Amino acid sequence: MHDPALPAYVPFATEPLGLMGSLRAARTNLLSILPELAVRQPMVSGRTGIRWHMVMEPGAIRRVLLENVDNYPKSKATKNILRPAIGDSLFIAEDAHWRWQRRTAAPVFSHRNVQSLGPIMIAAAQRSADRIATSNGRAVDLMEEMVRTTFDVISDVTFSGEGSFDSDAVHRSIDAYIAAAGKVSILDMLGVPDWVPRPSRFTSGPVVAQMKQVADQAIVERRKRGASTVPDLLDMLLSGQDPETKRKMNTAELRDNLLTFIVAGHETTALTLAWSTYLCAFAPEVQDKARAEIADVTGGGPVKTEHVGDLSYLRMIVDEALRLYPPAGILSRTAKESDVLCGRDIHPGDTVMLPVYALHRHHDLWKNPNAFDPERFADRKAVDRYAYLPFGDGPRICIGASFAIQEAVLILATLLQRFRFDLVAGRPPEPVMILTLRPDTGVWLTATPV
Repeated sequence: MHDPALPAYVPFATEPLGLMGSLRAARTNLLSILPELAVRQPMVSGRTGIRWHMVMEPGAIRRVLLENVDNYPKSKATKNILRPAIGDSLFIAEDAHWRWQRRTAAPVFSHRNVQSLGPIMIAAAQRSADRIATSNGRAVDLMEEMVRTTFDVISDVTFSGEGSFDSDAVHRSIDAYIAAAGKVSILDMLGVPDWVPRPSRFTSGPVVAQMKQVADQAIVERRKRGASTVPDLLDMLLSGQDPETKRKMNTAELRDNLLTFIVAGHETTALTLAWSTYLCAFAPEVQDKARAEIADVTGGGPVKTEHVGDLSYLRMIVDEALRLYPPAGILSRTAKESDVLCGRDIHPGDTVMLPVYALHRHHDLWKNPNAFDPERFADRKAVDRYAYLPFGDGPRICIGASFAIQEAVLILATLLQRFRFDLVAGRPPEPVMILTLRPDTGVWLTATPV
């Protein structure tokens, strides 16, 4: 039974599921394959067609993500799901092909560039607040609203809001692709070779083609037109080059990375915001304290980009939402060579999972781990770096982390400044992970003007 004193969570498995049980669970909710041992032990190993290991010990995670990172490329299952949509872009490229793309794209997400995008984020938040205001006390699905809001942001920062880009078409295609491709294939779980066709690839093919066509067209038209007066994400990618090799991205590489940023840049932040508003409604005293901080920092005026650094309690709420509901609930790697983690032998070809959802609720790492407590992050230095991984870590840490945090803080502050959010009885969100950790039934809240 779910404890009503705790925010929504997925209970961990208390008995071995076996291959078919794991498959059934994974196709419904990947989190339900995580064993209770994963929040009490440093490492759990087993075999489901292939050998696998779940690693929750921060030192071992550091080895996987930083010290021996080249030995742990992203898993074949991850690549099988995402490569049809985003090619060998930053998210799944390896070795030298990844490194030159990362060097080329890194300046796009510099602190100065991210700050310059703040007004776009605030404008999207204000439009969202205006839409919410029309609810007149009716329940609003904050998940759906935040998806729309963050997609507005990524469309505007990527394409300067120009009419030639059909953002609705790309949005529909992304949702359709995630729905089709996110289902875990039994062939991947059994370790069947990549060349054997996966059913999800047939159903997702047409939407992927449409998505790529729209992005290709936008790139071609931008090349003809030239850069905007205030450069946007596409302008910066078009002008970017690897400082070491002077290589620039061709149209296909630009398109794949653009789609990566669009998919990752709206879905994950929308989830963070939806869960954050839910948690604020769940704990009204937290919401009140956040609203008081916003009033103090802004002086009662509108939220501005320069306020982000002073909204420390609001940032704690976002951090705690990312702890309880990390968008990437499980990271998966495949070992290339033999290694040792937590004193246990790792063989070439073994799947090494970093179950972030379990790590963030581990009893040895967090006090009262299932409770909502933003004050955990009052002293960020007290949090073990490898016990908290909403954006991964090491050289492959999410390139857009600062973009996402700034966007989440600005939008949440704008909404809390205008509304008090309350839970709707009988409509709790259900955390479900297929590709990302989503509230499966939405986040239904009432919004009362303040």
